[in-house]
Amino acid sequence: MKQLHLLWLASFLSCVSGCPEVCDCGEKYGFQISDCAYRDLQSVPSGFPANVTTLSLSANRLGDLGAGAFDEVPLLQSLWLAHNEIRVVAPGSLATLVYLKSLDLSHNLISNFSWNDLHNLSALQLLKMDSNELAVIPKDAFKNLGDLRSLQLNHNRFLTLVDGTFEGLTSLSHLQINDNPFNCTCGLLWLKVWAVATAVSIPEQDNIACSSPPFLKGIPLGRLPPLHCAPPTVQLTYQPNQDGAELRDGFVLALHCDTDGQPPPEVQWRIQTPGGKVEITSPNVGPDGRVPGVAGSPQPRFQAFANGSLLIPGFGKQEEGTYSCRATNELGSAEGSVNVALASPGEASEDALGRKFHGKAVEGKGCYTVDNEVQPSGPEDNVVIIYLSSTNPKKNRANPLEQLGPWMLLLCLCHLAF
Repeated sequence: MKQLHLLWLASFLSCVSGCPEVCDCGEKYGFQISDCAYRDLQSVPSGFPANVTTLSLSANRLGDLGAGAFDEVPLLQSLWLAHNEIRVVAPGSLATLVYLKSLDLSHNLISNFSWNDLHNLSALQLLKMDSNELAVIPKDAFKNLGDLRSLQLNHNRFLTLVDGTFEGLTSLSHLQINDNPFNCTCGLLWLKVWAVATAVSIPEQDNIACSSPPFLKGIPLGRLPPLHCAPPTVQLTYQPNQDGAELRDGFVLALHCDTDGQPPPEVQWRIQTPGGKVEITSPNVGPDGRVPGVAGSPQPRFQAFANGSLLIPGFGKQEEGTYSCRATNELGSAEGSVNVALASPGEASEDALGRKFHGKAVEGKGCYTVDNEVQPSGPEDNVVIIYLSSTNPKKNRANPLEQLGPWMLLLCLCHLAF
């Protein structure tokens, strides 16, 4: 219904609308054409007939394209914008052009592009975006372009492309991605495999080459040597103290996130306590537990070290919650989580929790008690109880747990992979 309304509106307006003075408008081969090329224009003119199907604005000095830039011409099938000075294509500038089949944005300065607008352009068959300053393409950018046949992305600034970028392009027959400064790490190996297996024509493959790392510079992607690559793994363990760190008096909760993967993964801690959520990119402290480079800085409440350890000195009720360690590299993510709760002996909560976890032990679910380092030996060991007691506390000792007497630290460990 909406498309019929647009057709009616275009037919009506074509009878009353003229043509921008700087452009030439007319009919050729059954197409309504507006030619505004080579006019030294700095912005998109107004006053087009609504039934225009081909609009050329190439070889001007157009700057940024704002939202609604082409609302006057909803029936466009071809839009030519090459050789301008466009830097930004704002959200909504192209989204209304649902009949568009050919779009040429090549030879501009585009670094900021509204990829979501492409989701509306399902009729698109030709997309030229070469010779710009584009650096990132979202994985779902082309998901609705099932009719796209030719895609030109060459001569941009892409360091990598996400695995699956071209999955939605079921009609694609021609792809140009040469002359980009690709960083040939594990995250780009999929493109090498895909380029060999696909029936899509990919010209100038010797120019689809590595710019980094230095030892691979200049090597075409198709001749890239084998790389040692592995997705991240995570094992989260508990320790009652941390060697080499100056700790306060009182109990220190120490979690250790042991990660592996190639490239080495980045580690992030996510902490959810009754007081709120905290996210920490590791490390946030130096070996002494203080913020590096900040003289006289206090120790953070949660101390993430470069070796993967997280310390919480003076652990108390306010630090109860879920502690998650997430490791991420180019090949994916892995996560380990631990739920930490304190309960005093005799509390109803301890009795209920104890019955629950001892029940798991009877069922052979791997529930056990330790007083040192704990780590699950297999996926069935998802619950661990640690009993600790404070004995003969020194007077005036700054220990926030003294009021609890003997207490129970409950750790529920679960490992998630993505």
